[in-house]
Amino acid sequence: MDSNHNNKKIVIIGAGPAGLTAAYQLCKEGVESVVLEKDDVVGGISRTVNYKGYLFDIGGHRFFTKVKAVDEMWREVLGKERFLRRSRLSRIYYNKKFFHYPLKATNALFGLGIWNCFLMVFSYLKAQTFPIKPERSFEDWICNRFGYRLYNTFFKTYTEKVWGMPCNEISADWAAQRIKGLSLFATIKNALLASQVKQKGDVIKTLIDAFDYPEKGPGMMWEIVAADIQERGSELKMNSSVEKIMWTPGRVRSVEIKNNENKESVEGTHFISSMPIQELVRKLDPPPTKIVLDAADKLGYRDFLTVSLIINKADLFQDNWIYIHDSEVKVGRIQNFKNWSPSMVPDPSKTCLGLEYFCFEGDGLWTMPDDELIALGTKELGLLGLIDTADVEDGAVVRMPKAYPVYDGVYVQAVNTIREFLAGLPNLYLVGRNGMHKYNNQDHSMLTAMLSVKNILGANYDVWGVNEEHEYHEEIKDNGESDHSKLASTQPLIPTKIS
Repeated sequence: MDSNHNNKKIVIIGAGPAGLTAAYQLCKEGVESVVLEKDDVVGGISRTVNYKGYLFDIGGHRFFTKVKAVDEMWREVLGKERFLRRSRLSRIYYNKKFFHYPLKATNALFGLGIWNCFLMVFSYLKAQTFPIKPERSFEDWICNRFGYRLYNTFFKTYTEKVWGMPCNEISADWAAQRIKGLSLFATIKNALLASQVKQKGDVIKTLIDAFDYPEKGPGMMWEIVAADIQERGSELKMNSSVEKIMWTPGRVRSVEIKNNENKESVEGTHFISSMPIQELVRKLDPPPTKIVLDAADKLGYRDFLTVSLIINKADLFQDNWIYIHDSEVKVGRIQNFKNWSPSMVPDPSKTCLGLEYFCFEGDGLWTMPDDELIALGTKELGLLGLIDTADVEDGAVVRMPKAYPVYDGVYVQAVNTIREFLAGLPNLYLVGRNGMHKYNNQDHSMLTAMLSVKNILGANYDVWGVNEEHEYHEEIKDNGESDHSKLASTQPLIPTKIS
């Protein structure tokens, strides 16, 4: 790597997990940066909201990873004393019944009925004999691994509630990326032989039964990182939205930011962006070609809001979260933050629940007034039988635009068109979930930032290889061949290297 970093000026767009990880790693290399954040709080979707002392996430964020470097950074920042080891309890609410997830054999058998379970196994065997080819959609992918009957029971309703579109219009890439390694066989194996599977360490990420969690939520992590990078000489500009990205053939030169009514130009030698790739393209000045602009317009996003309700009860249910597979209510998932950490609730005689609603910015849910959303959440909890509605004493609403990049039938070609254009700007590095239009977890987003920092300092790693169809904790040799023998405990910093 280049030993002389003094001539580098790094500009980072976004103070979420990816942007702040990049700034933190640069500080460790003695390189200062300027981080630009349009919001008044750091952490992006991994922030923790404080409402009258009640803390809640924008969705629950488990701290579990198979990437050693990410795990080391978490512990380096938070220390052991701030991490809680949490046993997972999550259930699916389906057909007026609760099913443990990961599935437990007796619970599933009695809840679904022996005959229904038999039909699910028969449907699975049929799918193995006559698989859908090619696998184009989420529906195809799930049916091939679980059978149509189980797909229709445990996947269809919830997934369409999350994405607001039919499962046969969602790309198979999303399933391959989010629930890789999972099948009916793997699920049954986990349900019947959980202890043996756990001892072998052969745990599929979506089925883990324990995880770490910061004492006061994931935002705690990023607030500490934000303070740390400033102490080391980097700059964090809050409430600073990027209005223009000034470029000439071969490089980005500067960005124009707006803070209140003040405008400022920030120059740099290298730029790291975690802003939605669609917005990035639209802010390029001069504008790129119509083909690139049209590609950006084809990228879709699913938005998200949390209705947090304070309940005048010490205990409601033991779950960390519950998936709601019921089309009669609009809520998609319910978090019980007190069960993530007792410190999330200032009064132990009360409980704070987070109701997650998936929507599109500007639709009926998104534009509904806060008091109506609180009333809706209260009503739906009552309908589900989870609370006595008279016990709800307060609530708050937080909206998160562009929470999820949409994987539809056109996104791959659109992203590839944009990437081809941006390859002509080699000092611009895309990182994170929205920055790359990839449904990355927090650890994936952090890893893309780590790779980009290494590249800025002289390496040549494939950032786009993170969170592809192979398990991302595998080592990829220089010749591109996957080495499955490398486990998380022995893996190097970087999973993918290109020569």
